[in-house]
Amino acid sequence: MKNHLTYALLMLTMPILLTPFLSTPSIANEFEVSGKIGLEARYFFQQAQFSEQNGQSNLSVFVEPELYWNWNNEDDSLIFKPYLRDDQHDSQRSHGDIRELTWTHVGNDWELRTGINKVYWGVTEFQHLVDVINQTDSVEDIDGEDKLGQQMINLSLVRDWGIVDILVMPGFRERTFAGQKGRLRSGLVVNTSKAEYQASAGQQHVDYALRWTTSIGDFDIGTSYFNGTNRDPLFNVASVFSAQSQQATGLELTPYYVLMEQVSVDIQATLGDWLWKVEGLYRDTNSQNYWASQVGFEYTRVGVFDSAIDIGYLVEYGWDSRGENIAVINQNDVFFGSRIAFNDVQSSEILWGAGVDLDHNAQSIIVEASRRLGDSYKLSLDVRFFNSKNVQDILTQLDQDDHIQLTLERYF
Repeated sequence: MKNHLTYALLMLTMPILLTPFLSTPSIANEFEVSGKIGLEARYFFQQAQFSEQNGQSNLSVFVEPELYWNWNNEDDSLIFKPYLRDDQHDSQRSHGDIRELTWTHVGNDWELRTGINKVYWGVTEFQHLVDVINQTDSVEDIDGEDKLGQQMINLSLVRDWGIVDILVMPGFRERTFAGQKGRLRSGLVVNTSKAEYQASAGQQHVDYALRWTTSIGDFDIGTSYFNGTNRDPLFNVASVFSAQSQQATGLELTPYYVLMEQVSVDIQATLGDWLWKVEGLYRDTNSQNYWASQVGFEYTRVGVFDSAIDIGYLVEYGWDSRGENIAVINQNDVFFGSRIAFNDVQSSEILWGAGVDLDHNAQSIIVEASRRLGDSYKLSLDVRFFNSKNVQDILTQLDQDDHIQLTLERYF
């Protein structure tokens, strides 16, 4: 609760602290306030798999304002985007974060971004394999789309032969996990307060990365190098002790974050109605070295049946050299789905996809649909189904967490 109050206080006081800058005409030329506030409702089709979890329904509210300033003929800008969620049952899902607090200065052929920011790498749809800069905010959703803000200094050099990004990250963000009462978690609760690190500096370890991107004809190419703390933790099983009797009362998981080096490449080729996508990496840690890849395509039919509707067909394959004995979902999996864009005034769209684990005979299905309501509202529908009976497959932990989620957002 103390952390939540701290974030809330930051959100309330930041505009006050920056008022002197805003009131000086020579410094602040433009100030904009926007953002969104939302209500989310989840309903699980089955009773909870683990006894401590909450029931079949859950409500939460969230707010994400965005404050933007620019000055110096727009060569300098500041963006502040805090985030806060309050969840009905899971205290770990009730949390706050600063998604962005970044000052950007634009030069003739370079840009410098300093503060807290979000950086995305990659091209594939169903797994963001090479995207390693920001930590996953997994209490928001399990699809890996939501990220925590990352402290960084990011220098971008713009050249005729491509863009070079140099990133220095002084500080590490731990992954969020559902609490004891939360759904969409493993059978053993992750105790984030007991996280351990290979780096002697712990969370203060300085990470760095280098990335080069360019376009050659129909190909968009990115190559990257990362050196720092692995965003994907390992887990140790530990005993839980009673505060009164000092007797072991159960087991829990504690995260362990190792150091790693990663070299990666991502390529997207736009060939007519086809998008061909490749992501690949080699990751080196003190315990294991491995290769992984995600490859696939998206074919889009524009204006089907002489209408405004576009339909895209997606197929991808994920592979990991560690095989089925490692606790990752996409070690030998096929994904297929479809994206439907109605191209109407309400920006209606539907994305559905299915994943099949070829080793464990497990399946998962996702449906994501959204539609604007008027000028200020957006309604989203998300559906998740999981099917896994193989105890070696980590998806088994979610086998009874099939659910539907309805989200109403108001933009301002």
